[in-house]
Order: sequence, then structure tokens, then C-alpha cells
Amino acid sequence: MILSKNETRKRRKVRIRKKISGTPERPRLVVYRSNLHIYAQIVDDATGTTLAAASTLALSKSGEKAGCNKAGADRVGREIARLAQEKSITKVVFDRNGYLYHGRIKAVADGAREGGLEF
Repeated sequence: MILSKNETRKRRKVRIRKKISGTPERPRLVVYRSNLHIYAQIVDDATGTTLAAASTLALSKSGEKAGCNKAGADRVGREIARLAQEKSITKVVFDRNGYLYHGRIKAVADGAREGGLEF
């Protein structure tokens, strides 16, 4: 049985989510990558609420030019860090959502770290 890329990513996601969960003190920073956009959100798993969200889609709607590349991913990381700082969130758990920690996913993490988040 040969699995597609997305099926193997979903299997990795399940393995990761067994170990990672967001708490009110340390919420989970989730990254999702589509063909056109990159999305990041901070989630408190105890209550099941999204505390902050940023994406290249939202950045492009607000007037900034942000593509689905490493530069756009870095801007999403900085934006999510700024939104988290506004809600006095400094520490998060990074959830790569089954993606390999490489390229655009790494760029989001680096941008969030530069923006002031600790993980």
C-alpha cells in the first residue's frame, strides 16, 4: 500500500499530537501550509479556543504583499508573534502539523522567535 504525501503527513500529525497539547500558560502554535497560503494560529487546547491567527491571506487583504514563500512565511511568524504579545503570550509549543521542519515551516518558526515568542 503506497500512501500519498498528504496521508503520510496526516500520520505524522497524529504521532506529534499524541505528545503535544496547548495549555493556558503555554498554548500551541499551529502552522498549516496550503498551495497558495500559509496559516498560523495559537490555540489553547484546554478550552478549545483560538487565541490569535495570522496568514498570508490576511496580510495580503490588509495591503501587505505576502506570497507563499519563505519571506511570506517569515512575515506570518512575525505577525503571529505580535498578536501573541498583545495578548501577553510569550511562551508557546510549536506544532508543525506533520510537516517537516524545513523551508516555509522553519521560516514561520524563525519569524515567531524573532518577534519575541519562546518555544
